[in-house]
Amino acid sequence: MTDDSLRVRQLTHYQFSWTAGEGGGSGVWTLQLVLDQGAWEEVLTVSAEDADALQDILTNTSKVFYDIDRRVLMFGVTKTGD
Repeated sequence: MTDDSLRVRQLTHYQFSWTAGEGGGSGVWTLQLVLDQGAWEEVLTVSAEDADALQDILTNTSKVFYDIDRRVLMFGVTKTGD
């Protein structure tokens, strides 16, 4: 098993960034995901509304996982039986 064979990883850090658009155009929001303490990184382009919602969820959720192949964030993962 190698690091690249792991397809679902835990989000350990994240960073939102905004880049100004050219000529007064709309800017672009990105969300950088640092997974498994830097073993993998992913950058997602998100809308301003999604960035706002994601910031709220990420602030209030202790465990978040990311499926690399499907590009899906999974929030509040709970062990069965809890």
